[in-house]
Amino acid sequence: MAGAAALRRSARRVARHLAAAPSLSRNALQQPERLLSSQASSEHGPRGAVSGSELALYPPERVRNFSIIAHVDHGKSTLADRLLELTGTIQKGHGQPQYLDKLQVERERGITVKAQTATMFYRHTTVSQNSDAPRYLLNLIDTPGHVDFSYEVSRSLAACQGALLVVDAAQGVQAQTIANFYLAFESNLSIIPVINKIDQPTADPDNVKDQLKRLFDIDPSEALLTSAKTGKGLEQVLPAVIERIPSPPGKCDSPVRMLLLDSYYDEYKGVICHVAVVDGALRKGDKIASAATGRAYEVLDVGIMHPELTPTGVLYTGQVGYVISGMRSTKEARIGDTLHQAKITVEPLPGFKPAKHMVFSGLYPADGSDFEALSHAIEKLTCNDASVSVTKETSNALGMGFRCGFLGLLHMDVFHQRLEQEYGAQVISTIPTVPYIFEYGDGSKVQVENPAALASNPGKRVVACWEPTVIATIIIPSEYLSIMSRNFVIMLNHIFSQRALLKYRLPLKEIIVDFYNELKGITSGYATFDYEDSEYQQSDLVKMDILLNGQPVDAMATIVHNQKAQRVGRELVEKLKKFIERQMFEITIQAAIGSKVIARETLSAMRKNVLAKCYGGDITRKKKLLEKQKEGKKRMKRVGSVDIPQEAFHELLKVSNSK
Repeated sequence: MAGAAALRRSARRVARHLAAAPSLSRNALQQPERLLSSQASSEHGPRGAVSGSELALYPPERVRNFSIIAHVDHGKSTLADRLLELTGTIQKGHGQPQYLDKLQVERERGITVKAQTATMFYRHTTVSQNSDAPRYLLNLIDTPGHVDFSYEVSRSLAACQGALLVVDAAQGVQAQTIANFYLAFESNLSIIPVINKIDQPTADPDNVKDQLKRLFDIDPSEALLTSAKTGKGLEQVLPAVIERIPSPPGKCDSPVRMLLLDSYYDEYKGVICHVAVVDGALRKGDKIASAATGRAYEVLDVGIMHPELTPTGVLYTGQVGYVISGMRSTKEARIGDTLHQAKITVEPLPGFKPAKHMVFSGLYPADGSDFEALSHAIEKLTCNDASVSVTKETSNALGMGFRCGFLGLLHMDVFHQRLEQEYGAQVISTIPTVPYIFEYGDGSKVQVENPAALASNPGKRVVACWEPTVIATIIIPSEYLSIMSRNFVIMLNHIFSQRALLKYRLPLKEIIVDFYNELKGITSGYATFDYEDSEYQQSDLVKMDILLNGQPVDAMATIVHNQKAQRVGRELVEKLKKFIERQMFEITIQAAIGSKVIARETLSAMRKNVLAKCYGGDITRKKKLLEKQKEGKKRMKRVGSVDIPQEAFHELLKVSNSK
């Protein structure tokens, strides 16, 4: 008994020690740059539950919806982390850096490819700490910065009334900064400039303010100076959001009307939709309908991202959250659709412009028997990436597959990587190409996204060809101007003393592979690059086929400029010779334009020494054995098949798009 009493006394001492320890450790470990503690602990607690009655305390005038936009690597995701910590949405030091970059591909590549939403609660104080200060609901959307994901940015801005334009204090305004500014400007958003990374030794905030003034006519006094890494200056960001960004418009007493912003597929819950409530209120159990499909659904769950899915049972006017309505097919969730109260006619919301696909590529299962599994994986992934177009196609060499349209080459690479990582799909991708237009002698025109579909028909003669072009914006230090080509330049502007802005009109085909890497190389990594689609221009184009033993491989067909055809064809067959394994029969590799062969390589057969058992004797016996072997090789060549490894397609990609 005495031992048990001693254990109880010891347990009570440990409990008292643990109860006192947290306050001591907080005081001891508090850093100088730590932000105001009253804002670091939200009223709802980190990732705490939020009820529908609490959301009712936030009418539209107490709601702010804003995005963070910037060039790649200017600190968007780090700034988002600090704002989440400042409002107590996540705890400082808990969780992973770049908290809203949730995809594995984002963490591996260090870039944001999907816009992510988080709801924060913030008490806005002006002069002194006041417990009666008004509380605000802030919806933050962290957006991608790479040019290939500008469609993701434009969709995010549709749910916002303002944006934080983040600019690196050392690097200044760059190409995607300009593109994102005009996306926000054209959407009539209030723009708050944030000059980030002011803690860097090379930071020059005054120079960046001059750039913002000259390029965007932004008053330098409006710029906020911050360091998301150290926390310096962050206490002024959220007050600026509340004071400078207007509240969302909408009618609280109207029937519910929502804009479908994004969606993804969950194995257990089905399709989860991210929505912005424009009018009215949405409650669990309500009946809603889709303006695009006309189908009706029951709201099974509704809530906010705080920052994970947090059920609230209701969403009010101006708020952004998620809806689970029992959609089982990804085709039912159309991005930009208007969801509204069932059995009531409403005016659909404007929605989004359709994505314009710049690059097309074939996707085939590495094993032909996995076609159905690949089909399901692509269907689920396109629910989360609505900017990809998918149509079925068949290749003589690779079997059944899909022709997919992407916004750029990085977008294509990320899509392939997500298929592999999230769904375990093993795919073979064909050479990416761009959409061309061909005109025949009878006046008919056809848009060609797959070179194999351009049949060599003697009865229909091609009389003209057009290829897509882009307006490329390049910002470089002025000392590198001398090495930049002056061909195709449509504008040259010294935007400030040490930097120059150039605009080129270039064929899209020329920039989809390695252009940015080469540009970085010749400018020591200082150049930034962005592009927007432009008009088609007439060009001298031809279709080039790759033949193995005289048989065309449709998956390797490509469209090239006539002047470059012979060089590209020679490089293609040389690359293929390195990657195709030797067989028991000879393999002839040819590049041809129509019936004219412009390049050829021969892969010799693996050969058994049939004369090894002959130790002398008549020469006719040796000739007989060699002739017999030769006839056998011919038979194998007629019936044998050649396996083309995926590495060969990757190498062809680089060659066929080389400049």
